[in-house]
Parts: sequence; structure tokens; C-alpha cells
Amino acid sequence: MREEEARERAQRAVEIAMALGASDAEARIVLARRFSTAARAERITKLDLSEGRNLSMRLFLDGRKATLVGTHWSDDEIRSGVATALEQARYVGVDAFAGLPEAREITDVDLDLYDREIEERRDEDRLDDVRQVERAIRETDPRIDNSNGSYYNDACVTMALANSRGVLGSYRGTQVAISASPVASEGAYKRTAHYGSAARYLSRIDTPAEIAREAVRRTVVFYGARKPKTAATAILFDREVAAAVLEDIFAACSAANVAIGNSWLAGRSGERIGSELVDIVDDGTIPGALGSSPFDAEGTPSQRTPVFERGILRSFLFDAYYARRLGARSTGNAVAGGIGPNTFFLAPGRANLEDVIASTKQGILVLETIGFATEHASGLYSRGARGIAIRNGELAEPVEEFTIAAPFPEILAGIDAVANDLKFDGSIASPSFRVAEMQVSGSSSAP
Repeated sequence: MREEEARERAQRAVEIAMALGASDAEARIVLARRFSTAARAERITKLDLSEGRNLSMRLFLDGRKATLVGTHWSDDEIRSGVATALEQARYVGVDAFAGLPEAREITDVDLDLYDREIEERRDEDRLDDVRQVERAIRETDPRIDNSNGSYYNDACVTMALANSRGVLGSYRGTQVAISASPVASEGAYKRTAHYGSAARYLSRIDTPAEIAREAVRRTVVFYGARKPKTAATAILFDREVAAAVLEDIFAACSAANVAIGNSWLAGRSGERIGSELVDIVDDGTIPGALGSSPFDAEGTPSQRTPVFERGILRSFLFDAYYARRLGARSTGNAVAGGIGPNTFFLAPGRANLEDVIASTKQGILVLETIGFATEHASGLYSRGARGIAIRNGELAEPVEEFTIAAPFPEILAGIDAVANDLKFDGSIASPSFRVAEMQVSGSSSAP
């Protein structure tokens, strides 16, 4: 099915729903071709190739909502499914906030989301990439003696949406990702790490050799690691770990959490919370970014939303439901089943990571965090971590088996350096950044 046919079928589904008595209706069609493979020691251990299609509908009946999902969508099949869903909706409670978003025009803008090279790529070339990664991790360092697997995934997706408020839109997008997880032996210990690269375009991801080299570096850097001394010290989050920190910040910015009091940011809009280096944005309009699209899952046009400006909380992130509930306007952050990021990121600074390290008298460069221990209502952040000690502006010995902890308001207020190494390789991204002081719980007897 071509993009234009998907649009027409979505529009037809809405027409059928309205003819059967729906107050409002929305239809979303997703067509996807996905390829996924994994290898260990150049032996292919997984190979999946799928082509799928999906029709999902939201139907409203005087404040009541019903949903319909299927893979068959002739007029008769849609009519049968809609009739059943509308009958079920009569037994659902009325929700004053349920409904379609206000109609806004979807502009015809090219966001550079589709790479024909991925669509036309030979399967054997995809398999070669994952084999090359496995070969390269072993050739890069003789201490690598095993692998948790290397992976290649790509997808070509077409999405079309129509609703009874006159919204009609569609777009196509591609994505590709390659990753590696080498294993090295250090006596009785197994050292492992993970590194990957993802993008909309094949030409924009790291090469298999580059991915292998970085994955190996992150694995062997922990040889000889020991516990650091318990202390309050500067913490420099590597950009991949920094993105994980931003995931927790995104959760606090989601109106779904704010509305039920499960966010430490609730009631603090307009307050200064972070340092002046904290500029956090959600943007669905960045050309070529993995999180970009012309409109969200409800048909609201994508936009750029400043969340923090120079440390001041400016906006939460909304879909139509929670916008109504909290008296706001949708920010175009609807995803299937809730609120999600477009491209949610901390704006980069000017210094490179090496310069930030050089300006750190004492601290830890955190390369990996372990576990899940964020209290979203209170904002307390706590993680197990591994990294490299910093002394007098230079990287020193590797450290592990310690915990870093602080309330999120203190983390944001304590950000005193932001690097320039931001890469839009996910829907949540961050450059490396330094927090002036966090509590490190390690060993009381460490030197």
C-alpha cells in the first residue's frame, strides 16, 4: 500500500465511523517493513524480516471513548469493528476531558526523514555489517574473548492519520541502528559494555569499525577498577549516561505525571530550578532527527517547546487529554498510549569533553549507571555507577561499585559545565555535563 492509499483508507475509516453514529473519530494507519539481525563470533544468531500493517481507531460517543485495532480494513470489516466498539462505548463512563485535539493545519514540510538507501539495501549487506562489528571487536583488542552479541536493525515506516475534525496527514520515515556488546576477561571477572549508533540515514551512523572501537574502549577501560572513597565530589556525566538522566527529567515534565502529583516539578512552572546552563527543549521539527515528525499520534502538528530556559521551568509537555485537564494546549507530544518525547534534549555548550575534564580538579567521569532508583514525586535520584576518577584535570584510575545520589533540583542547579558533544541518536539526547557536587557512596577505606 502506497502513502496516498494509506491516507485514503484512514479517511474512509473515519467516514464509516461517523456514519455509524460516532460523535468524533480518528483513524491511524501504520505500514512497516522491519529487518533485525544479531551475530556472535560472526555467526548469525537471529534474523527477522517482517512487513506489517495496522489500523487503530479512537471513537468518541458523547464523552465516552472506545478503541479499535486491527490488520484488516475493507469497508465491511471496518464497519463491523466500529459498530461493535460503539456499542461497547455505551457502557463506558463519561470523561469530560476525552476527545480529539483542536484542529490545527498540518504544514507540508520536508523534515528529511526517509532514506531510500535503507529501503533498497540488500539483506546480505545488512548481515555483513553485523559480522564486521563482531570481527572488529576481537581485532581491536586481544583482551576481548567473547560477545553478548552485535545487532543491526532498520525499518521503513509509513504513517497516515485522519480525523473527523478535518485533519489529514501522512509521512514516511526510516531508521537504522547498529550496536555491540563485547566481553573481556579479567581474572575471574567478566568486563562488558555496550555502544551503538542510530540515525534516520545509513550514511549518518558510525561505521561498524567505529562502533566496535568505542564499545571495546568502554569495556577494557574498567580493568583494575576499584571502589572510590565515599565523598561529595564533582560528577561528569558522559553523554550516553546524561541522556538517561534526561529520561527521568522528561518523566517529571510529562503532564500525565504532573496531573496526578507524581512529579517533583508539579506546581513549579515559572520557577528557577536549574543553573543558567540548563536549556532543555522538546523539538519535533529538527530535520533528520529520530524524534522528528510532521505531527504527533493525535494529528497535532509538531513544534519546538522550550521546557527549561536558563534554568527556569517554562512548560510541561502535553497531549490533548492532559492539556484539557490542566487548562493548557497540546504541545504535540501524544504517542500511542500516552505522552512521549519528540527530541527532548539539553542544549550543548561550547567546550569539548576534554576541556571540561581539564577544568575539573577532582571528580568522576561516569560512563555507566546501574539500576533504577528515582523517586519521581520527591525527585530523589540514586544510581549505581562505574567511571573514571578525575584528578587535577586528568583522567586517573577506573572506579566502580559506588552510588551517586542527589535530589534533581540540586542536580540541575549544580550543572556548571556542558560539553558540545550532543548527538541526536535517540528521542532523548544530551551532551556530557558536569554537576559541581554529588554524594558518592563508595568505600570508607579507599585511598
